[in-house]
Amino acid sequence: MARVLAAGGFAVTSEIVPPRGASSSSITAHARGLVGYVDAVNLTDNPTASAHMSPVAGARFVHEAGVEPTVQLTVRDRNRLALTADLLGAWALGARNVFCLSGDPVRIGDHTEATTVGDLDVQGVIALARRMREEGTTLAGKEIDDPPRFLIGVADVPLADPYDPAKLEAKLDAGADFVMTQITYDVDRLAVWADAMRPRGLFERAHVLVGITPLRSAKQARFMDEKLPGVSVPPPMIAEVEGADDGPAVGLAQAIDLVAAIRAIDGISGVHVMAMGHDDTTRALVEAAGLFPRPV
Repeated sequence: MARVLAAGGFAVTSEIVPPRGASSSSITAHARGLVGYVDAVNLTDNPTASAHMSPVAGARFVHEAGVEPTVQLTVRDRNRLALTADLLGAWALGARNVFCLSGDPVRIGDHTEATTVGDLDVQGVIALARRMREEGTTLAGKEIDDPPRFLIGVADVPLADPYDPAKLEAKLDAGADFVMTQITYDVDRLAVWADAMRPRGLFERAHVLVGITPLRSAKQARFMDEKLPGVSVPPPMIAEVEGADDGPAVGLAQAIDLVAAIRAIDGISGVHVMAMGHDDTTRALVEAAGLFPRPV
């Protein structure tokens, strides 16, 4: 992914949710289904604050399948000692990108009695990964043999209301290299956000990848529109899916149009496709959007 972005290419990434189990088979199957179609795959970290296999372990299986892993790490579940250990372990197992997150609140998950750690904030773990890469030392000042050289990513919600650009700029100041946005359907509003951020130097400071989730039903669309912060699904898109005999096919066609519109926004460096495990949809989208084959 770093090479694609550095060369000015339009990156394509996806994600895999590690299983609630100790078998690697589902991760391997999903990763093999994405080989050649994406530049990197995110391994999520206990999404919705529910227990899953470690994304660090998942990175090994994605790497072995032939796809570059991006490890998500939340500060919710780890202190600085554990974050350091997982960064070292993830690099050793083949991860080349790290995506730094605060993590969903434990109150919405399956371990509501869990203690939120929060030893470092997101800027702190970004700074840790950057220090390891550029100075070769831990936060304790200890030298690292063969330090990891992660491309460092962060999340942003461009269509949040209200939107505070200072939050993203603080992450960039800490050392983030790329940004993955919340799922986006309203490209007109995204373009307005990009116009507002361009004078602030965002696109010179970081590569921005826009989140994409092809719709499969009107029920899904309404849920995301009503429940996910910063997600706005235009009513005509919902109506089009609802009135279709084949909702997923219409959702795929809409996603193809979205990718074309996103590529037309000056400064955007790629898309992050979250197809909820439907690898055939990801492959079809990448092909139909003119993003296949990927750079070797």
